[in-house]
Amino acid sequence: MARAKRHYIPGQIWHITHRCHKREFLLKFAKDKRRWLQWLYEAKKRYGLVILNYTVTSNHIHLLVADDTDRKTIPNSIKLIAGRTGQEYNQRKNRKGAFWEDRLEKGVGPS
Repeated sequence: MARAKRHYIPGQIWHITHRCHKREFLLKFAKDKRRWLQWLYEAKKRYGLVILNYTVTSNHIHLLVADDTDRKTIPNSIKLIAGRTGQEYNQRKNRKGAFWEDRLEKGVGPS
């Protein structure tokens, strides 16, 4: 099934949610939440991500960001945060496989 296209509207506020793979509680420990937060602030430093608010739960995150009109800021930031968080967790736990859920759930999306 093809993915839904992302729509870009400059100058907007974005609410981003990202769920752990299979809704597992991979962020249940404070150490894992802190690492996600450290990568969030690294993205702010590297790409100029404008963070308005965030919440880290045990199996997903909510992120409220403002668009700075550079189309690549948000995707690059999410790629850094999600990628590094997942890599570090998998290395530490000697685990393989996805850390984050894909964009679309099975059976959801355009037909």
